[in-house]
Amino acid sequence: MSANQDITIAVKALKIGNKVRELRQKNRFTLQDLAAKTGLSKPFLSQIENDHVVPPIATLLKLAKALNVGMAFFFQDEVSTEKISITRSHERGRIERRPHQHKGEVSYIYESLETRKPNKHMEPFLVEFQSRDTSEMVFMSHEGEEFLFLLSGRVEFRTIDRVEVLEPGDSIYFESDLSHSFRCIGDEPAKAVAVVWSPA
Repeated sequence: MSANQDITIAVKALKIGNKVRELRQKNRFTLQDLAAKTGLSKPFLSQIENDHVVPPIATLLKLAKALNVGMAFFFQDEVSTEKISITRSHERGRIERRPHQHKGEVSYIYESLETRKPNKHMEPFLVEFQSRDTSEMVFMSHEGEEFLFLLSGRVEFRTIDRVEVLEPGDSIYFESDLSHSFRCIGDEPAKAVAVVWSPA
């Protein structure tokens, strides 16, 4: 299977790469400009724009901030200005890693639980963590705060100097500028509701 064939269908359907490119061009940013604003490398940004890489949540947050949009922009087909937004289960945008993962690529499955409100202050997700070794953990950091409530499975949370194991019903709230990573430590995937806040 070629690199083009194994791209997750959901990523193509959401057209995240196209949206990033269109916003970059609308803002008259070069790839170098966007790299400088996000701290991401030009080759990595190019892979995202060409749908060769599945971007993690932290990467989408950095892109949204640099491109002056809410993170929902990458998941939505329509924009709502209503004060109340309901997302039905079949409307959630699902992102998952490809069978052949690239370095820095997403290592979990996530679904946006709100896809219409453009400038919200919180980003809610349903996250599914796959079992993996400590050596496979990818550490991320970004501005803001995160809350995670574990629904099922067991998850290990790591920072540079701390390791915590979360059981179903446990929750964690942390400042996300800490370099952090999660991994499932059971045989079955772990599921959690995560809420990410990033300052405007």
